[in-house]
Amino acid sequence: RVIAPDFIGFGRSDKPTDIGWYSYDRHCDSLLQLIRALELRDTTLVVQDWGGPIGLRIAVEHPEHFARLVILNTGIMRPGPNWPSPAFMQWRNFAEANPDLPVGVIIQASTVSDLAPEVIAGYEAPWPTTESKAGVAAFPLLVPLSEEDPGVATMTATREALEGWGTPVLVAFSDSDPIFPQAAGERMAARIPGARFVPISGASHFLQEDKGEELAELILEFLAPRR
Repeated sequence: RVIAPDFIGFGRSDKPTDIGWYSYDRHCDSLLQLIRALELRDTTLVVQDWGGPIGLRIAVEHPEHFARLVILNTGIMRPGPNWPSPAFMQWRNFAEANPDLPVGVIIQASTVSDLAPEVIAGYEAPWPTTESKAGVAAFPLLVPLSEEDPGVATMTATREALEGWGTPVLVAFSDSDPIFPQAAGERMAARIPGARFVPISGASHFLQEDKGEELAELILEFLAPRR
């Protein structure tokens, strides 16, 4: 089976309207509670964007739930020479100045394929008001920019723990993502023992939208028993 949870503030999950309610720790805790409630074991964790810092933290802190990792266009953001990047700061500044984020426009700008109007409408549907978008507006502001920001120590610990990870890992990054370029995926795969890196051509940041079927086939191959 496949379980695709909506983070708090997204999809059909509850949407607290106080932007200050949202935190990295709260998102991690809600995911961990779901995993425990469903008693998940032998799980293949698939993460992208914020799913990376949240899901990979849960994986390294609670490895008993996970058998494999699939890592798509994400990063464990630690302030340093390569972070924050100019492309990310451009996005963060835009999000901070526009709390009524045009979700459909953002999704379209983060793909290389032309999305149908009904697809755009589907992405926008969960947020009928500006107030309901608090969780969307909060996420860019939760990314640490300095060593003093919340989450830095935990993200650093997650990065270090992945360097000793012992189960199979697939890393697939697209070739046209300004935030998490292919080279970032190659560096991530190089840090994780035995990780396999696969480049995805013709896709941008939301590669699951641009190349969903190709990714599905890649993951199914990854899941297949080795002969």
